[in-house]
Amino acid sequence: MDDLLERINNYKTEISDFIAEKAEDTEAFRIKYLGTKGLVKEVMGEMKNVTADKKREFGQIMNEFKLFAEAKYDALKAVTSNNSQAIEAGEDLSLPADQLPLGSRHPISLVRNRIVSIFQRLGFAVAEGPEIEDDWHNFTALNLPENHPARDMQDTFYINQNPDWLLRTHTSSVQVREMEKGKLPIRIICPGRVYRNETISARAHCFFHQVEGLYIAENVSFADLKQTLYFFVQEMFGKEVKIRFRPSYFPFTEPSAEMDISCLICGGPGCNVCKHTGWVEILGCGMAHPNLLDNCGIDSNKYTGFAFGMGVERITMLKYQIKDLRLFSENDVRFLKQFTAAV
Repeated sequence: MDDLLERINNYKTEISDFIAEKAEDTEAFRIKYLGTKGLVKEVMGEMKNVTADKKREFGQIMNEFKLFAEAKYDALKAVTSNNSQAIEAGEDLSLPADQLPLGSRHPISLVRNRIVSIFQRLGFAVAEGPEIEDDWHNFTALNLPENHPARDMQDTFYINQNPDWLLRTHTSSVQVREMEKGKLPIRIICPGRVYRNETISARAHCFFHQVEGLYIAENVSFADLKQTLYFFVQEMFGKEVKIRFRPSYFPFTEPSAEMDISCLICGGPGCNVCKHTGWVEILGCGMAHPNLLDNCGIDSNKYTGFAFGMGVERITMLKYQIKDLRLFSENDVRFLKQFTAAV
């Protein structure tokens, strides 16, 4: 009986692999497997050799085998019938199919993925959070006093349903949520979309994308911050790009700085993009303010850290030398199809 089972399985494999391109092939299949002297009839004839206690089991197996062959025949007949109709209509079935247009990744997605990849190589994990935030995570925990300009109604989109809710103005709120978990050390980047009540122009939009970073551990220094950002700039823009830090102010970092790179458009002499300075600001950064750590339940006497944040649109504009921010959200296929899956 084992020999019979093996034969059936071998025949099923043959049937599965059978290919028919024309009606003659389908008819050859029918004769070989389903004809009066076909293999299905031959297998069914073996029932007389099956012991009485196995007849019910083998009867079911053989019936399934017959149905399997018949289903394959119907499928082949449908294919070859369609092929015959196409040939009669004068169609050349050997021609390649029409190519479907392929899309490409959005330039913002390309650069965001590239930024994430660079920092992941430095051990940073990706953290995400809600785009609708509360006042604590978006402002108060970040050491922003109530009279800070960022709280102005002209800058922030508040939600009428609850005056404590708003569309996040930065992804720093994700950093707060991660710090509140109390799992140290922390080494994260926070990519995502943010919203500000800006007048739409070539250089500003009411929504844009950010990637912010945070590293908190014992004995973290400003030198660690600078070397991290040096590595990022060289990997993103090349080793020939010049870098400088300028003192600045942010409520959630102290000391704070803004980082510039040499203008990729003019190469240094000055142009409209760099306002004829030869330098373009790409991000803000600094050491995590002790109040920020304390607000999130982290001992500022034991731990230190640094934070940074950049606009993905700004990096993309420099990377691809794009001069109008509005192109990113107009969905113009002529613009978008210029970009491929590689950065």
